[in-house]
Amino acid sequence: MSLNRFLLAGLFLAAAPLARAEFLAGAAITDVTPKQLPVLVNGGMTSRSIDKVKTPVNARSLAFSDGKEKIVIVVVDTCMMGRDLLDQAKEIAAEKAGIPRGSILISATHTHTAPSSMGCLGTDADPVYSPFLVKKLVEAILAPLAKLQPAKIGWGETDAGDYTALRRWVIHPKFMREDPFGNLTVRANMHAATNWEHVTGPSGPEDPMLQVISVQTADGKPLGLLANFSMHYFGDQDISADYFGLFSNGIQDRLDPGKTGFVAMMSHGCSGDIWRHDYEKSPSRGKDGPTIEGYSDDLIALAVKAIDGIDYESPASIAMSETRMTLNYRVPDKQRLEWAQKIVAEMGDRLPKTQPEVYAKEQIILHERQKTEIVVQGLRIGENIGIATTPNETYALTGLKIKAASPLPNTMVIELANGGDGYIPPPEQHLLGGYNTWPARSAGLEVNAEPKITEAAIQMLEQASGKARVDRRATAGEAVVKTLELKPKAYWRLDEFAGPRAIDSSPNGIDALIEPRVLFYLPGPNDAAFAKGGINRSVFLAGDRLSTRIEGMTQRNFTVSLWFWSGTAPGVMEGTEWLVSRGSEFGTRDLGDHVGIRDDGPGKRMLVIETSRVRHALEPASARVERWRWHHLTVAREGDATHVFLDGAHLTAIQTGGTPEAPPDTFFFGGSGNGEGNFEGRLDEIAVFDRALSAEEIIDLYRAGAP
Repeated sequence: MSLNRFLLAGLFLAAAPLARAEFLAGAAITDVTPKQLPVLVNGGMTSRSIDKVKTPVNARSLAFSDGKEKIVIVVVDTCMMGRDLLDQAKEIAAEKAGIPRGSILISATHTHTAPSSMGCLGTDADPVYSPFLVKKLVEAILAPLAKLQPAKIGWGETDAGDYTALRRWVIHPKFMREDPFGNLTVRANMHAATNWEHVTGPSGPEDPMLQVISVQTADGKPLGLLANFSMHYFGDQDISADYFGLFSNGIQDRLDPGKTGFVAMMSHGCSGDIWRHDYEKSPSRGKDGPTIEGYSDDLIALAVKAIDGIDYESPASIAMSETRMTLNYRVPDKQRLEWAQKIVAEMGDRLPKTQPEVYAKEQIILHERQKTEIVVQGLRIGENIGIATTPNETYALTGLKIKAASPLPNTMVIELANGGDGYIPPPEQHLLGGYNTWPARSAGLEVNAEPKITEAAIQMLEQASGKARVDRRATAGEAVVKTLELKPKAYWRLDEFAGPRAIDSSPNGIDALIEPRVLFYLPGPNDAAFAKGGINRSVFLAGDRLSTRIEGMTQRNFTVSLWFWSGTAPGVMEGTEWLVSRGSEFGTRDLGDHVGIRDDGPGKRMLVIETSRVRHALEPASARVERWRWHHLTVAREGDATHVFLDGAHLTAIQTGGTPEAPPDTFFFGGSGNGEGNFEGRLDEIAVFDRALSAEEIIDLYRAGAP
């Protein structure tokens, strides 16, 4: 070859792109059904053992490779698994496979009818099953790696909101309950809505999306499926994989009737406060719902529909990031520790039988441990698919936070992954108490664990993707545009994920203060009007209120427009629950204008207006407020007259006369200036204007947001 030809060939080779490594995937099922019965089963308050197997329990696994990196995902039919046990299995498998430990994700489905491999509340880990499970997990990690083949992958999702709902409800202050320590602290609890009179509403949002990551062979045959859904568990008998196993087997039968090796799995979405029964429709606690088989079949049908619309690709690369952090436990103070020690001493060697005995033992365990290490992961498949993990029973709100901030457009969040570190309520939920907050291994992490773990999960997705987080909350709808066209002095959409600030959507930057006992991101009024292509969000007031000081706004004329959803049952309300209060920050309601709701008997709930120390009850026929329904309230002050509109109808004009020349510039929403008579329910879309809107403007504002 001549020198010129050699140089030209070298230039051609240098310019040619490097061959892209092939995307590979493998799938496997490993039977983890116990060989020795009876076996301890956790997930209940006290210890129990089971000696029958209804359905096998399995570890289902997927492996991915891009030629450089390998990732393994294992979903196990079990209630929860401790980090130490999982790390043991990961280390053995990682050494055998030649991959990093941090490239392995292992999660629990959270079936409550599986052998116990982790001590929780009144149940210990089964001493025979736990080492057996470690061995099987190693097999489950290695098995799909041995089956890697050219593949392609795609994402699908569908709304399955009819199959999931909030199980944690806010309890009215009149009906507060005792915790296991004998204190009257329970203002929210699981399944509290079996008595509608006692509750004011669900304590958070749900995540209705059934998501699927579908994997095919290079020639388009089904290879693997990873589904994710936020529903706690269904409930079954004997040893059983619950609906997770029925769903997985049903999908396999539907898509692979010839049983060529296709593996489907259902991972556990963020559902620490979620169950299958919608208490807003019925207080029956699921007695009138479907069977576990019917429930699973319906989810299968939805998943198949989502799969049918998937476009597949062979991604160029995959990546996975992991972080480990140490978090403190909420350990008992001296008084509670002494209480616990006395109870445990009286128990002797027997297992706990009562709720106080269970939690007494848990206090001693937390005291001994003090802190723990947790694992959080984020992974990327191609440029569009992400998975984040939490080692907890995570509220739906937390999953929504992570998805909304993810740099990847399609993200699922798998809970109880890489550990079983109990419930992590958002900080504001701790103030309401209830089972999900009682300190124990099942809910023992520090109050700020949720924001720390949420932030870690988002950061891991950023690292895995090489991209910055985004904000995927719904964009403003036409009703928002209409409100802003009227030039409010301040406008709070109330779609925050956390407090203490409600961000002003007007150009004026006047944020409001959200007090601690306020809950976030619940459904608001009329999605189509306020949230283009998404769900409109609101806040739930569970003992506190919002407030703001608008400097310079001391003229008489003003307007407040807001949407409200009253939670208190008929006949339960005592006194007045204030919706809008313009008055002194620390004083009484002597100055300004104040509008609230008063319950004067069955069918006679009415609006009340108080101004210049005079209270007026508006006629219930024209001011009727229905429970658990969105209403629009407008309070407009013009000179010496205060006008009240409900759902676009003008109710009254109160002549006040005695208002001072410089009214207070502090506004309270959902409460009064002295903190009495706080509203129980949801508020949304609060706008304050420094003028009295006309009747036509008020009616237009209502119509823009009305269902």
